[in-house]
Amino acid sequence: MTAARVDLLIRQLDIAWSLFEHHLKNIDDPLCLWEPAPGCWTVRPDGQGRWVADWEVSEPDPVPTVSVGWLTWHIGFWWTTTLGHCLGSGAPAREEITWPGGAAAAADWLRGLKDDWRAGLLQLTDADLDSADRTAGLPWGQELTLVDVAGWVNVELTKNVAEIGMVCHLHGARRRESGDPSV
Repeated sequence: MTAARVDLLIRQLDIAWSLFEHHLKNIDDPLCLWEPAPGCWTVRPDGQGRWVADWEVSEPDPVPTVSVGWLTWHIGFWWTTTLGHCLGSGAPAREEITWPGGAAAAADWLRGLKDDWRAGLLQLTDADLDSADRTAGLPWGQELTLVDVAGWVNVELTKNVAEIGMVCHLHGARRRESGDPSV
């Protein structure tokens, strides 16, 4: 039997994910790479065929605006890391987690991570949720219980999806305002 808290986490995940799917259907490669402001963090090819994300170890203040591509990489980064540490046998370093190189590939990547996370949650017991054993290897939240980390995943996904929605809306408004479809 699934723990009641797991059911709640799954319902929250499904709600956040349905909002993401609402945005994903309209995201293409140019939108992923559109930079809404100067100094925007995005994803860029590194000359070796890999797409890497802009990043600074100490986050600047103010935080830069970000592209949809960067946001999809960011979701993939924290989900890959969290899955690896909490439900797997470790995770690659941030530098090894690269963007897949296009909107469709990013959507497929994130759908796979969501499916893996959802399946992993469904296997958890109350004892698993109350333990911090699985979170000990995380680069953040090592002292948190697994239920706290799982709740954070849902909140972080919701926040990132809202940010993606805002960038999409801003892109659409700028495109309509200028009459230029490449804006």
